[in-house]
Amino acid sequence: MDIATQAEIVLRNAQYETWSWSGPSGPVTCFESAALMGFVHVFETADGLLAGWQVSQKTTLARHAAMLRGAGAKAWNVYSVFLTAEHAPTHARAIERIEEDFTLTRKIARTAVTTAEDIERTLLPLMGIRAQPILGATNFEDRLRTRLKDVPPEAVTAFLNETSAVDVARILGARS
Repeated sequence: MDIATQAEIVLRNAQYETWSWSGPSGPVTCFESAALMGFVHVFETADGLLAGWQVSQKTTLARHAAMLRGAGAKAWNVYSVFLTAEHAPTHARAIERIEEDFTLTRKIARTAVTTAEDIERTLLPLMGIRAQPILGATNFEDRLRTRLKDVPPEAVTAFLNETSAVDVARILGARS
């Protein structure tokens, strides 16, 4: 799987503008939205990631300095994403420490990125909240009546039958 291409697909689906740039460690996927911007760096190995992330970050920021200066408040929301497909459990703590380094940019660093799901899960901090409500076959009138249990039943029935607001108010007023 091509990590850079898949990351670009995920970012575009999340409404980011994306473009590629040839960075010091290979192609860099640049991304930007109204609220934030960032750069995805892909490394062949975990050792390469650990050895090269700082240089890659500095070089990329230097290359895009003019854009960052003109970004206003968005310049405080710049992300550097460092990824590799290599599974490297012995480097897990060192990779985690990259994310704890808040100099220059916010960081996301991961190893063992081998599937589209891995990329999506890795980029979740950059995605908007997505909720998929589960709506089964249900009677909405019954649900509404259940939620309006403190309202007189005849007022709910009048409301649901498109009775005028004045008449519904009269029913409500008569019961208080």
